[in-house]
Amino acid sequence: MAIRTLREAAGLKQYELAELMDLEPASVSAWESGQAYPSVKNLMKLADILHCSTDALLGRERVSA
Repeated sequence: MAIRTLREAAGLKQYELAELMDLEPASVSAWESGQAYPSVKNLMKLADILHCSTDALLGRERVSA
């Protein structure tokens, strides 16, 4: 998943993204490390926050940082 790349490109820290998502920072960390995956609901919210498509988050589109 390209969450880390997109988060960093947006200038957000893990804890800041977690706050915007109303989640614990550990959730964002787990997504970025591949230990867990966001639900469809959270994937859609991430796309809105990071101004990208869900395909980009899933690595199905090229991500430019």
